[in-house]
Amino acid sequence: MKEIIASLDEIDSVVTYLNKLLPTSAIVFLTGDLASGKTTLTKAIAKAKGIESEVTSPTFSLQQCYDENLFHYDLYRIENDEFMELGLFEEFDKEGWHMVEWGDESLKSFLLGAGYDVFTVTIEPFEEKRIYRIEKN
Repeated sequence: MKEIIASLDEIDSVVTYLNKLLPTSAIVFLTGDLASGKTTLTKAIAKAKGIESEVTSPTFSLQQCYDENLFHYDLYRIENDEFMELGLFEEFDKEGWHMVEWGDESLKSFLLGAGYDVFTVTIEPFEEKRIYRIEKN
């Protein structure tokens, strides 16, 4: 596990580390309390990838696609069964980074069992900064 302490102005250091660590296709579970910075990290990743479209939390749409290789999911209001029934699971077969907010441990276990590259970034407030704990599952 890698731990990075960064302010909003230093978030590029987290993105740089992720660029070195993550393969071309990966599922990244973003965990942390409400307003911890999950969408903010996705915005920084999009910016680093040269994506100019606005990055917002997909709370009501469940999924946002940015360019061809960055996908953003918000599973706060949805159970795993519903996720599967909607066919969103199949989206993980697309090449790119899949940023998943509010995904639970059962979904993570399922994806690991299916052979996907799964990582977790846990974000926690720390003074005026955030602690980013990054691990491969």
